[in-house]
Amino acid sequence: MPVRHPEAPAPGELLGAHYGQCFGCGEGQPHGLHLESRAGEGVSLTAEFTVRSAHQGAPGLAHGGVLASALDESLGSLTWLLRTIAVTGRLETDFVRPVPVGAVLHLQAEVTAVAGRKIYATAKGRIGGPDGPLAVRADALFIEVKVDHFIDHGRQEEIRAAMDDPDQARRARAFEVNP
Repeated sequence: MPVRHPEAPAPGELLGAHYGQCFGCGEGQPHGLHLESRAGEGVSLTAEFTVRSAHQGAPGLAHGGVLASALDESLGSLTWLLRTIAVTGRLETDFVRPVPVGAVLHLQAEVTAVAGRKIYATAKGRIGGPDGPLAVRADALFIEVKVDHFIDHGRQEEIRAAMDDPDQARRARAFEVNP
């Protein structure tokens, strides 16, 4: 069973962006989701984002890839509660109903199991509120990695900029408690 790290953010606390240029949670992306996640009870969280015209696929409706990105971002944010670094290994998404531009998508995500480096999680997205109609859902597998994963595979100029950012350095140090 998943166990919330004792130094994880408290329930109700805003988790913030893990990286300012992240399409999902960063403020540095003008057409990004700007997803805001809050810690929940146990190893869960809630998040929301407003579907804007830049997010549409069919006229007036959210693009399915954008909805999958929102689910992936909320699921990935669960690692803040485990105090570990992980990447998406698998994301299985079900699209239940269309999400119109202008709608607020409320997301609920939770870790369902941890086995070694594998983290299993599930999420649901509802239109208009936590009790609104179900629009999307996903099951995911995340794989725990070391920070070297990003250094080895990322572009050097972005890595240097992130390492020079004091907020980014603070966030990276927060995860150094885990071997």
